[in-house]
Amino acid sequence: MKKTLSALALMAALPAFAQFAMVPAPQCQTPPPSGTDVEREYRIDAARHLYRCYPQRIMKGKMPPMLYGVMMVETEIDSAGQVLDIRVVRKPAADEVAPWVIAMIRRAAPFPAPVRMASGSARFMEIWLVDKSGQFQVDSLTEGQR
Repeated sequence: MKKTLSALALMAALPAFAQFAMVPAPQCQTPPPSGTDVEREYRIDAARHLYRCYPQRIMKGKMPPMLYGVMMVETEIDSAGQVLDIRVVRKPAADEVAPWVIAMIRRAAPFPAPVRMASGSARFMEIWLVDKSGQFQVDSLTEGQR
């Protein structure tokens, strides 16, 4: 009986897990440099770039009340817009979401070059709101939750 319940729980998780097994190819071009010298505003430039890269994965409208994964990520971008580092600050409850998000960030490079930043690079935090369908929004551009 216990094995049957475990198998059923695993099968129930499989459809959602399949959404995160493959990272979609980004559909974006190399973006123009960012015009901001404020890291909080650079975060919005980076989020818009992610939305351009993965338009098929952006959830339109409000997110559902129960999210499959919520993940906080700190990303560092160098002067050319390449990803220097990605650090998971808050892991999502669904383990398969973290590598998927990290891979999407890496594949979206180059990001807008932070040419006006005093340090020559940009470091920002973003919260990823992920639905079990594999669609997402990021906190800086979210339309909210139902």
